[in-house]
Amino acid sequence: MTESVPAAAVPSVSHSDASEGGPADPATDTPAGTGGGAAILRDPDRLRDTDLANEIEFMTARARSVGSRRANTMLAELDLRVRSYSVLSLACSGQNPSQRELAGFLSLDPSQIVALVDHLEDLGAVTREQDPRDRRSKVIVATLAGRVLFRQAATVIQQAEDRSLQALNAAEREQLRSLLRRIAFEPAP
Repeated sequence: MTESVPAAAVPSVSHSDASEGGPADPATDTPAGTGGGAAILRDPDRLRDTDLANEIEFMTARARSVGSRRANTMLAELDLRVRSYSVLSLACSGQNPSQRELAGFLSLDPSQIVALVDHLEDLGAVTREQDPRDRRSKVIVATLAGRVLFRQAATVIQQAEDRSLQALNAAEREQLRSLLRRIAFEPAP
């Protein structure tokens, strides 16, 4: 990645960021929206040689945080965020996922899925329909407007990914994708 952001200033991005003053200002040690007084400017490269900066769990979490923040900023014009885009993408997959399946696949609490689906319903992008396999369950189905929104958002996500991975060539990107799929979807022994 070429973006220089101090590790301590990169929080996990969630749908509640806006109500909590947003993520920290990357140029200072002051959270955004707090007024912060006389913040001290930090050298963004100062901590890159620490042991933490070489830990895989930290690097994957940091890459996710930086990438999600970039994608959320770019998706904002469509009134989406990475999580709502993810739900919309799965709704457009033709799989008609249940809210429970969405929660499991996205590693989110079911209550978070309810809020995300509510937002997408408010946008007219999805509907909840009775699951033909289980009458007690609802499936999430994309509307025509949702499919149009998804195509627009997928283009934005691709642009965000291209920016995040600009330091990698095509073969390196494919290798990264393959390794991440193994980590994310293959069960640990």
